[in-house]
Amino acid sequence: MIDQKVERQTAPLTPEQLAHLGDGAIAYIKPMRSEEVERLFPQVEGVLPGIQLFALLSANGTPIMLTDSKETAIANAWEHELQTVSVH
Repeated sequence: MIDQKVERQTAPLTPEQLAHLGDGAIAYIKPMRSEEVERLFPQVEGVLPGIQLFALLSANGTPIMLTDSKETAIANAWEHELQTVSVH
């Protein structure tokens, strides 16, 4: 038996294609402190400092929801048929 490696050459993704990779199918949960909320959710006001929160974000980083419970963020993703992934 001969092992053969098959290398495929694919065209690199354009920046626009990369930005839309996973749209409507993938989301991620970002843990954040309440002090960071205004950057992603400018409409949210009066959040006390020092609170651990969780943002559900679309694959391209668009904010979907903000909650104080990781489980709630996961449940919301599942409810909208979004697969959550880890981003490090």
